[in-house]
Amino acid sequence: MIEEIIAGCGIYDDIRNGIDSVMSESVSGLTDVAKVSIVNLLRGKGCRLLVTYDEKRGRHLAELLEEHGVCACFYPAKDIIFFNASIHGDAIVKERMKAVEMLFKGDDGVIVAPAAALLDKLPDIENIKKRIIHIKKSDVIDRDKLTKRLVDCGYSRETEVERPGDFALRGNIIDIYPFTYDQPVRIELWDEDIDSMRVFDIASQRAVSNIDEVSIYPASEYSGVDMSELADRLEEDMKEAYEVFYAKKLLTEAMRLKKCISELIDDIRLGTKGIPLESFVSYFCKEPKSLLDFFDEKGLVFIDEASKACESLSATYSEYCISMRDRLTLGYVLAGQTNAIYSYDEMIAKLSGKHRVQLSMLESNSDLKTEKSFILDTKTPSDYGGDIDVLAEDLKWYISNGYEVRIAVPNKAKQSKLIEDLGERDVYAVSFAVSGISAGCIFPGLKKAVITYAQITGRFSRTSRVRRKADSAAPGITDFGELTSGDYVVHVNYGIGIYKGIEQIEVDGGYKDYLKIEYKNNGKLYVPATSLHMISKYSASSDVPPKVNALGDAAWKKAKQKVKAACEETAKYLVELYASRHQQTGFRYSEDTVWQKEFEDLFPYDETADQLRAINDIKKDMESGRIMDRLVCGDVGFGKTEVAIRAAFKAVNDSKQVAYLVPTTILATQHFNTFESRMKLFGINVALMSRLVPAGKQRAIIEGLKEGRVDVVIGTHRLLSKDIGFRDLGLLIIDEEQRFGVTHKEKIKQLKSDVDVITLSATPIPRTLHMSLSGIRDMSVLTQAPVDRLPIQTFVIEYDEQMIKEAIGRELARNGQVYYVYNRINNIDDIARKVSSLFPDAKVCFAHGQMPAKELDAIMADFIGGEIDILVSTTIIETGLDIPNVNTIIIHDAQNYGLAQLYQLRGRVGRSSRTAYAFLTYTKDRIIGEQAQKRLHAIREFTDLGSGFRIAMKDLEIRGAGSVLGENQSGHMTLVGYDLYVKLLNRAIMKENGVEEVKDFDTSIDVDVDAYIPDDYITNSISKLDIYKRIADIATVEDYQDMIDELTDRFGDVPNCALTLLRIALLKSRAHNCFITDIKGDKDRIRFLVYEEHEYDSDKLKELIVRYKGCLSFIGGETKSLVYRPRLKGELDKKDAFMDKVEELIGELEKLKA
Repeated sequence: MIEEIIAGCGIYDDIRNGIDSVMSESVSGLTDVAKVSIVNLLRGKGCRLLVTYDEKRGRHLAELLEEHGVCACFYPAKDIIFFNASIHGDAIVKERMKAVEMLFKGDDGVIVAPAAALLDKLPDIENIKKRIIHIKKSDVIDRDKLTKRLVDCGYSRETEVERPGDFALRGNIIDIYPFTYDQPVRIELWDEDIDSMRVFDIASQRAVSNIDEVSIYPASEYSGVDMSELADRLEEDMKEAYEVFYAKKLLTEAMRLKKCISELIDDIRLGTKGIPLESFVSYFCKEPKSLLDFFDEKGLVFIDEASKACESLSATYSEYCISMRDRLTLGYVLAGQTNAIYSYDEMIAKLSGKHRVQLSMLESNSDLKTEKSFILDTKTPSDYGGDIDVLAEDLKWYISNGYEVRIAVPNKAKQSKLIEDLGERDVYAVSFAVSGISAGCIFPGLKKAVITYAQITGRFSRTSRVRRKADSAAPGITDFGELTSGDYVVHVNYGIGIYKGIEQIEVDGGYKDYLKIEYKNNGKLYVPATSLHMISKYSASSDVPPKVNALGDAAWKKAKQKVKAACEETAKYLVELYASRHQQTGFRYSEDTVWQKEFEDLFPYDETADQLRAINDIKKDMESGRIMDRLVCGDVGFGKTEVAIRAAFKAVNDSKQVAYLVPTTILATQHFNTFESRMKLFGINVALMSRLVPAGKQRAIIEGLKEGRVDVVIGTHRLLSKDIGFRDLGLLIIDEEQRFGVTHKEKIKQLKSDVDVITLSATPIPRTLHMSLSGIRDMSVLTQAPVDRLPIQTFVIEYDEQMIKEAIGRELARNGQVYYVYNRINNIDDIARKVSSLFPDAKVCFAHGQMPAKELDAIMADFIGGEIDILVSTTIIETGLDIPNVNTIIIHDAQNYGLAQLYQLRGRVGRSSRTAYAFLTYTKDRIIGEQAQKRLHAIREFTDLGSGFRIAMKDLEIRGAGSVLGENQSGHMTLVGYDLYVKLLNRAIMKENGVEEVKDFDTSIDVDVDAYIPDDYITNSISKLDIYKRIADIATVEDYQDMIDELTDRFGDVPNCALTLLRIALLKSRAHNCFITDIKGDKDRIRFLVYEEHEYDSDKLKELIVRYKGCLSFIGGETKSLVYRPRLKGELDKKDAFMDKVEELIGELEKLKA
């Protein structure tokens, strides 16, 4: 639409023709949408490059290009200064390789890159091309050669793929997670021929769809480096630099250099994964290239706002030079590491030699000169924010001045509504087009205007790649996830023990796998793989190790009984509370009004699916006429406030008052600012009540509440004081109720007795608990992140004052703020002074929980207001705060924090569309305990959604369970472990709801057959354990067949001993349903032990015994059993015949049950 207008004007012809006659030209007067339209129109052969001045801008332009139907890839800049981080995420590399893939394919797309990304020195493009592995279904595969090529490409061999850059070999199965793919690929071989190729889901590990070919791009632009040669060259340079320092008597610098580089050389020679090679490019690349060099000489390069792009190049190069100069002087780096990027002058020369079109709003000067200049006058339409009256007036002006006006609408329904609205205001002479573009454009010189529906309503969609990322599910958490030898486990009957691994044991000529669990006093328990449903990994909110039980210990039975009683009490309370609230008649709110819709339309972002679901659930509750009591759970920043604000507006719309109770004054102030800014347009009076509000104003607010002049009050526990009263309170919103004290909770209970209540919790809750409570607690869970968040760039680094200085300096240079987390109160002031000495022009303050409340409030208020640049703080910042301008966090001694705590601390940054940085520092030379070492190892997995993330989420969920059920239940969870607690609670709830209680007994099958998973079939012990657990859960024929399909898909043809194991698991489930507790047998007989409390129908039982003509007998008494003895000798000798007979008899018992 906009492209059509531009292509039809004479200036565009001049621009188009100019490309053929000159190397460079500039076009000014352009809005952003006009710029991307010109980029879209000026297509050449193959890929084009659009250079801009920073990351946020680049991502915005990439999204606009995609709106206009252009395939766009963003190529991010790397943080070359932080090259020596122990580990950092691969998100940047993945995006860069996707852009390189587009370039190699010759797609008619656009790569968008910030200017800083051009400065990187890269190996020649041919180095990447020759390492791309193309595999077609018709190919013959040499596994050893493929493995070598993958390793050469920077891929890491793992037992199971989890993230891009992993590959795994299992029998005839090869799993690869290509860096440019959103999902991994599974190749199944028949000898060396490819039998099938399929994409599979990372969470379930199951196939999704078949494919015919795959292209595997290197895991880095720097793959294929001769690491041995690199180590030799570094060692040579180090010795020379060391001698220079030593000769100058700079012994500290000499020793520092030797330590830093020697450790790096050791890592290189040991083959340590993830060594960043960016800063060593001069050591292994004689003729480095820039991204610019990857484009054909005739390829078009567009530069957005050339003056700003040049400023960005200059600033990045200057920052790099200063950093390298200081590091070289202090002995942190070698001289060869100081030229890893191009200089400003070199890059200007490279850009000047390219075929360029420079696009800008205003004419400006830069070091990038052009041969021809053009002006195309464009303007951005107003943002009407849903005000149709103002839109109508503007449209009348355009029409009266001879403009041709087109309105872009997302669908015909919206078009019809707009035609109706404009017709009521006598506006007819406009045309419409169905289009998803968000930004329009005014062309004053051409007398043409394009206005979009998004600009009319004020709702701008931010979907594209960020939305797809937000909607993707995080890896699932299983009971046996990450279970390793030495972990605590809980057996339902025997209590807490220590898992010691899987052992294969021969019993009566048959081989089976058993889990070995060690108990107190050297007790050992061997649990059959088919009984893993009796075991769960011990999980609790406390880091304190649990007490190990002794086998046959009465203490375990006592503890289990105690928790069972507590669960029954909790279930009774919850069920009765739910029933009583549902029986109470509350206020029936009216359906949404036009005002409600207008209020919601002012929300400037797209809601997540979870948000919309929660909002709809709350509205249904409010319109039902019963008292609402809904819990909204979700991570910090997942949109709970927006859910609450819409409910509050709905209540006020029906003349009800709203109270929003929060645990801290800072949170109260933040929420007050949000509510007031959104609601003041609709004449709603919002008030703040906390100790920061002067006494006189408090009195006026109290009076306003009693008289009904205050519609919404947001406050701390001050709202619970005796002097607070309401004329007509309709809705109470409680934020983080678990953070209030006992006294306050009692007052909250009184307050919520007859009003609608929404409780917000920032801690996620486990899916299992959510399911258990689904019938007795109205609950909405938000699991999707907002759509405009950029990933947090996370670095795990050894503490290095120079790097910390640079990290903080970079944030301050972009007018941002910094958290420095230091969790020791005794010398936190010393750390603050040290940081202040590094940045004398910055305002540095410290904060901790033992400060006087008023002093702490003042500091936090100043930090939120931007008065403080760097806040040195304990973990009091862990929850609640939402400060979009804070986008760098440094966590001192990260190895001392739990993973869940690190996850929440890291979440303090990245609350805006600006790139955020998290630096997790550790002290390498300090002797640390075993737990800290494990944690540090997990932190190294923390930058991606790997095991570290899953452990953190499990920890958080258990905390969430405690906050939902009450703090008193946390102790019971600790006593028996979270998983068993939830099982007991679920049973108690079912019992309380009148569901017939399932008899609590186990069924075992002990038969003389080989039933196990061979080590060479599933080599990863964690995967094997997870499969065993799920085999133990097989309940139906469908489950049985599904498991066979999964095993075949993931690991290849299922061995006979594993098929037998699956068959036993199914038979065990069927036997359990027939009240059989044990099946044993040999070639002479098969015995079925019957559950002591069960009685079969005597007539049917007699009929069955008669049918078997003396081969089947029933033994009564205390130990009831059915015994089968074969009529013919040798009938049960063959194992298949034995299993067939067991299956036949279970089938007969199922008929008895019926």
